[in-house]
Amino acid sequence: MAKKLTLEDLKLSKEKMEDEMGAEIEGLYDLVIPPGTPSYLVYDLVEEFDLEPLERKIGVNIVECDEREVIVLRGELEAVQAAEQYLYDELKAYVGSE
Repeated sequence: MAKKLTLEDLKLSKEKMEDEMGAEIEGLYDLVIPPGTPSYLVYDLVEEFDLEPLERKIGVNIVECDEREVIVLRGELEAVQAAEQYLYDELKAYVGSE
């Protein structure tokens, strides 16, 4: 059975990232892009919301716990929240069109 993500896991992940990045990430947030997202959407998000694309290793608990590199878009809270809503709306339209 796969392990459920807990608040403690998130705290440890944040502490590890803060140790690696230092004060650089203070006030910045990451929007994790789901694997399989069309590349044009990623480009649109970066350009429209002025976000910084990065790669990050994240533990994925599917059958076995694996670390995978995923794309994250980093920026200030308001920009990341607006980008998240845009991504949700676009993916919903993309899935509904097929």
